[in-house]
Amino acid sequence: MRNEHNKRVAIYLRLSDEDKDKTNKLDDSESIKNQRNLLLDEINKRKDFILIDEYCDEDLSGAGTYRPEFERLIKDCEKGLIDIVLCKSQSRFSRDMEIIEKYLHNKFIEWNIRFIGLADNADTNEPGNKKSRQINGLVNEWYLEDTSNNIRSAFKAKMKEGEFISPFAAFGYEISKENNNKLIIDPYASLIVKEIFKLYLTGYGYTGIAKYLNDKKIPCPSLYKYQKGIKLNVISKRPRTEIKWNPHSIKTILTNELYIGNLVQGKRTTISYKNHKVINKPKDKWIRRENTHEAIIDEDIFNKVKDAMAERTKPTKTTRTVHIFSGKVYCKECNHHMRKKNSSKHIYLVCQNSENSNCSNTNSIRYDELEKIILYHINELVEKYYDINLLNNISKKEKDLNDTKKLNTLIGQVNELKNKISKSDNYIKSLYEDKVNKIISQEQFKDLIKIYNDEKYKIKDQLKYINNEIKNYKQEELSNKKINRLFNKYSQLEKLNRIVIEEFIDNIYISNTNKEENSREIEIKWNF
Repeated sequence: MRNEHNKRVAIYLRLSDEDKDKTNKLDDSESIKNQRNLLLDEINKRKDFILIDEYCDEDLSGAGTYRPEFERLIKDCEKGLIDIVLCKSQSRFSRDMEIIEKYLHNKFIEWNIRFIGLADNADTNEPGNKKSRQINGLVNEWYLEDTSNNIRSAFKAKMKEGEFISPFAAFGYEISKENNNKLIIDPYASLIVKEIFKLYLTGYGYTGIAKYLNDKKIPCPSLYKYQKGIKLNVISKRPRTEIKWNPHSIKTILTNELYIGNLVQGKRTTISYKNHKVINKPKDKWIRRENTHEAIIDEDIFNKVKDAMAERTKPTKTTRTVHIFSGKVYCKECNHHMRKKNSSKHIYLVCQNSENSNCSNTNSIRYDELEKIILYHINELVEKYYDINLLNNISKKEKDLNDTKKLNTLIGQVNELKNKISKSDNYIKSLYEDKVNKIISQEQFKDLIKIYNDEKYKIKDQLKYINNEIKNYKQEELSNKKINRLFNKYSQLEKLNRIVIEEFIDNIYISNTNKEENSREIEIKWNF
């Protein structure tokens, strides 16, 4: 039978991430040992204190988040198994003011439990001690909030500088051993990423690519990281070795700007330092930095995939690929897609709106005939380009020189106008000072301000016009570079494929058949 004078004491120890110094995760940290020794010494000094249990949470925050040993302590308190909760300080019990109020000043009183914090003299048996405990609680909460804000600010600053802040690199990259805020290419995984982009442009869909990779026994991102010894928290009922590629993982790779050398971070955040629920941030709050690391995928290829995603139809069930004209061919009469239709002899394209008698364009066009026509026009275009390019090369250097001169002149004008605006602003400030010092009257001030503001608006209009000119020059330059890259890539094509169609053609429009001439118009809208 327990002596009524003896007090059942539970000690609670907590070590957070910021003050741990363990060399081995399985070992007690030095801080935990120090806390334990301090509390046990106190129990040994008190003859009426009897240690009944120890509760220890390591690497966990005191911000009111889930702590398993803390929860066990509270349950034992509620069951009446404890008389005194002993901690190094009140902040070790919790830094959350709500937790302090709930337990120290309410539930513990209800359960007849005393709380003692040795380092800060917190003692619920001392009535005059409550205000200091509440002040300590507020200070601890402010500390948490400040720490959280500082961490968020530090991460935001790193993201703005283009530093990688995630603990794990996306598939295709690994974190540099020399700089853990820098990504470097993973030689093996980057080849798989390139293969995924290539497969998509040749007509494979997400499911088809996933099946292709699984059939080839290529490990999916989580399995690959596991095989490399990287520990990830993967939520799955299946064993890790059985996790396969899936359509979602393929889409994630195909839409990730990381592969063209850009970092897009800060997409998600937590509600607060107390509430760790993850929420998505609006796109205008994302932090995007270009050319932060070596690219795996060429930007042109990435953009082609992006465009293809916007217009692609579903791949066929048998081949898991998209036909080469998928999403490209339209009826010129009603602007509806022309869909593929099979017969015993041939494959056809027919206006999908004609089946409901809503379009007069009821005649189909043979798939192989369309392929021949498009191939002919592309080869014709390539041939013409080489002839024109040969002629243009004579004056190209002179044109480039003139364009550069004009662009530099426009940029000089922009700088000059900006300087005028800056001088105007400074003059307005000096006018205001003259008015305050009564050097000029209120009426004079108003008249002069109006003159300078009118002039400023004119300058801003000029600035807007010149900036548009510069923008147009740069867009034209980019467009010319894109066309040059495209035509230098091909000389003579013998067969079409999905990649060629994506690169050259925006849309194809097929008109109704002219019965008198037994012909139909095929209009090609190029990508340039």
